[in-house]
Amino acid sequence: MTAIRTIATPVLDVAYEEHGSVGGIPVVLLHGFPYSPRAFDAVAPILAGRGFRVIVPYLRGFGPTRFRSDAATRSGEQAALGTDLIDLVTALGLDRPLVTGYDWGGRAACVAAAIRPDLFRGLVTCGGYNLFGPPVTHPLSPEMEHVLWYQYYLHTERGRAMLDTNRRGFCRLLWKLWSPQWAFDDETFARSAEALDNPDFVEVVLHSYRHRAGLVAGDPALRDLAERLEREQPSITVPTVALYGAAGLLPAAIATQRERFPGEWQYRSLAGVGHNVPQEAPSAFADAVLTLTACGN
Repeated sequence: MTAIRTIATPVLDVAYEEHGSVGGIPVVLLHGFPYSPRAFDAVAPILAGRGFRVIVPYLRGFGPTRFRSDAATRSGEQAALGTDLIDLVTALGLDRPLVTGYDWGGRAACVAAAIRPDLFRGLVTCGGYNLFGPPVTHPLSPEMEHVLWYQYYLHTERGRAMLDTNRRGFCRLLWKLWSPQWAFDDETFARSAEALDNPDFVEVVLHSYRHRAGLVAGDPALRDLAERLEREQPSITVPTVALYGAAGLLPAAIATQRERFPGEWQYRSLAGVGHNVPQEAPSAFADAVLTLTACGN
């Protein structure tokens, strides 16, 4: 079992797992909601075996990662996730790592790569351009509204009660809905679900989805960055491989996002793969990382 290490950043004591050679090209693998670093258990050995230094952190609100101050806003907004990544890279002294992720982790990776391209040598993003603009207040298509039911549910106090009393049942349902062709077993889910037992999990999750809808304020310390991200929707200039799980619930929008990635860019659609790309298709995910090492940067 890989030992969990911890490093202090301005806001968090970030827990992370490390694999491979300290002297290798660093790569950061970022999980999403409601998952954990277990999503990369098959990816990390592949990359470590190719000489990479592999860093797999627990996001805020997950696993042993903790806020350093009781007064800190338990924010799940995109500005917070991206800042956490930049702070982690700085604290570890990583030299232009490759950064990868899906869901919340993909959002963190996209935000950080967009605002600090000097820090990163490349990006693997599942779902493409994961930055949000201003809150959408008008109805979307009925099909999309159906997909987003869980977000609307978490806007309610009934949703809070679900996370308080049955977060495993709720999150296991999301796994099934988002990866309909992935036949994961109870043990696989249970190993990952240990990361949900974080004292800040409920508040961070609720804040993420309520802030995205404009229902709650963001972290005051991140106001300028949050407004910039919504207003500018900055391009991502680092070399990028965008992955799409074709068996997931969301439509394949990333094939039309080329203008968001003015630099080197590849798009790959993975048949039979749902939302949890690295755990469902570890070889394809690792191959995307390896592709970036060949980019001219």
